[in-house]
This record gives sequence, structure tokens and C-alpha cells, in this order.
Amino acid sequence: MSLFVNLPSILYAIPRNPVTAIGLPLTLGLLSGRSTKEVTQTQWYNCLYTPPGRPPAKVFPTVWPLLYIAMGYASHLAIKAYDSAVSDAVRNEISLGLGLYYTQLAFNCLWTPLFFNFKQVGWALVDSVILAGTTFYMTRTLDAPTSSKTTYLLLPYCAWLSFATYLNGGIWWLNRNRTLNKNM
Repeated sequence: MSLFVNLPSILYAIPRNPVTAIGLPLTLGLLSGRSTKEVTQTQWYNCLYTPPGRPPAKVFPTVWPLLYIAMGYASHLAIKAYDSAVSDAVRNEISLGLGLYYTQLAFNCLWTPLFFNFKQVGWALVDSVILAGTTFYMTRTLDAPTSSKTTYLLLPYCAWLSFATYLNGGIWWLNRNRTLNKNM
């Protein structure tokens, strides 16, 4: 059963151009994460206990832009499939997928300020779980209508979000009973 989603026309227009499709998540990611480097140099961040497997800090500014490019291009492929669909059911399914795309993008942009700026590790974990679930659902929803083209682009993002949720959960768990000065 497909749920009809009626998105504002601008949300269909953005991914029609591959430049704006890729530029939107890249720009939002850059704006969301602009204070991350500063916070990672604080005593608060450096005193956090972390779970095994945390990659070096230099991995994150390399991985995230690649994921933003992939998700942006996936939105472009989705709108191309929408524009060429002959069935209302397929168009509705793609509309739902695009609605999920923008929803996950909002949760993605919210995570960094929650974790780094507001130092709300628990709320960031809640956000991460919702973000991962929305992204997995979006990936599944767009798979058939795009002949799996979007899935190839989104699976690395799904994998990274799973790993990021593990890291966030581990940080929350390991530091849940500690008193850390959030003003540091």
C-alpha cells in the first residue's frame, strides 16, 4: 500500500538539477558541522569515553562529503524516475521516498548541533536512531521505482549511519553516569 505524499513543488524542483541536488546536502552538512572542529578540541570532547572502533578524526571530513554527494545524486535519480513514471502508484511511492529524503536530511542536520554544540549525547542518540530508521526506509522505498540505482548510492550511507549510531550509543552508554562539565 502506498501512501500519497504531496510535497511542496520546491522539494521536487531542487533534485531535478544535479548541481542543486548535490549542493543542498553538501551545503546543509557544511553549515551544520561548521563548529565541529572547534568542539573536538575542547576538554569536554576529549574526556569522553568512546567505544572500540572509533576512527581517527580526519576520517569524518572525508566520509561525510562523499555521503552527501551520494545522497544528493540519489535524490536526483529519484526525481528522474518520478518524472518518467507512468503509474500514479509509482509516483506516490517516489514522493514518499522524497519526503523521507528531506526528513532524514533534517535529522542529519540536527544531529551535529545536538551532540557537539548542546552536548546532548542522549538526544543525539535518539536523533541518530530516527535518522538511521528513516534512511533505511527511504532506501527501501526508492529501490524498486529507481531499479535499485538509488540503493547503490544510499547503502554506504546506511552502513555509515549504523556505525555512527553504534559510536553515539557507545559514547552515551560509557559516559551516562559521569559528570562532565559541558561548559568546557
